Order: sequence, then structure tokens, then C-alpha cells
Amino acid sequence: MLFDGWSGVARTVTVGTLAYIGMIVFLRVSGKRTLTKMNAFDLVVTVALGSSLANVLLDEDVALSQGLVAFALLIGLQYLVTWSGVRFAWVRRVVTGEPYLIASRGRLLPEALRHTRVAADEVRAALREQGFAHLDDVEAVVLETDGSLSVVGRASGEAATLEGVAGMAGAARQGPDDAVS
Repeated sequence: MLFDGWSGVARTVTVGTLAYIGMIVFLRVSGKRTLTKMNAFDLVVTVALGSSLANVLLDEDVALSQGLVAFALLIGLQYLVTWSGVRFAWVRRVVTGEPYLIASRGRLLPEALRHTRVAADEVRAALREQGFAHLDDVEAVVLETDGSLSVVGRASGEAATLEGVAGMAGAARQGPDDAVS
């Protein structure tokens, strides 16, 4: 059916506008963390919010109040989990995982690349994006919890930003024969 009358269109416009405003208000109240770069947890919440918005817009059996409660519930749960993740390391590890070292001291770590399913070409692309011409100029490449690659250049002393990165202990023990460049 192409057109079922103006009442359905009017409902979609009215409820859609109010649901959109409600979602924006909830997102603003919940803080900037709700809108940061997405890890797997954030992606699930975002998809669930989109699905809830679509249901409110298109399903006449779902009242606007139910949709607003769904938005508040999802955003509230995300707030609770992120609040807990800031205070408890085990919650953060469960929800977002941990960054993983995939190159160290100018060498790619083949076991880490396999474990994280990152191709050497992706690492080289990240180096180019960050302005590095040679892997030898790099102290570390880290796969972050949001899937991005961070490149830490060589500097005097150990890089303090690598604290808490999975695989750091093993990288210190690896010799040149264990790594692939």
C-alpha cells in the first residue's frame, strides 16, 4: 500500500519529532562519554537506540512514552556501565577489553597480529597516517579498544602511555628472531 491516510503520516511526524527531541535530551544529560568513539559496547547501545527509535516511529502499537522509557533505560544502563568501568578495572576489561600491543621496538609481533586479526599492511597504513616512514622509528603500535591503531614513536626511556597494554611483558622478552618486520 502506498498511502494509508494522513493520520499515519501526522503520527510519524509528531511522534518522530518528540522521540528525537527526547533522545537528544537524554544523550545530553548522560554526558559526553555517551557520544565518544565507539567500542563494541557503545555500538550495541547505539544500534539498540536506533532500533527503539524506529519502533516508536513506525509501530503504532508502541507509545511515545514507551519509546522514551526505552531510550532512558538504554542510556541509563550505558551510563551505569561506563561509571562502573571508570571505578573498577575488571568492569572496564569485561565491557571494552584492553588495548593490545601488536608491534614493539621496530618489529611487528606475529603472534599478536594473528591473535588480534590485524594484517601487517594495516599496521603500515597506520604508520603512514601518523607520519612514520619506517617501522624502526616506532616504539610501539597498539590496537586500541575501539579498533583504531595508535603509534608511539621512539623516545628516550620507556613510554609511560604503554602502561596497561596487553602484550607489553611478552614484547620485552621477544628477541629479533621472534618478530617479523
